[in-house]
Amino acid sequence: MYWYLQLAMQLNDAPWPATKGELIDYAERNCLSPQVIENLNELEDEDYAYEDMSEIWPEFDEWPNDEMSNENEE
Repeated sequence: MYWYLQLAMQLNDAPWPATKGELIDYAERNCLSPQVIENLNELEDEDYAYEDMSEIWPEFDEWPNDEMSNENEE
């Protein structure tokens, strides 16, 4: 499973908390990239409800929120 910021951000509007199946369903319905769907399929726990992206990819919390908010300000 390989994540990077652009992939992870595709799940920003996902219906958190969500199980693996719910996230895959969301990704398919919203035509997210095949890499996102492939990564979600590699999650091991079928029934666990993930609270947010950082539970799937812990490094997601390390990205500064300033990058995203600065784009909106310009």
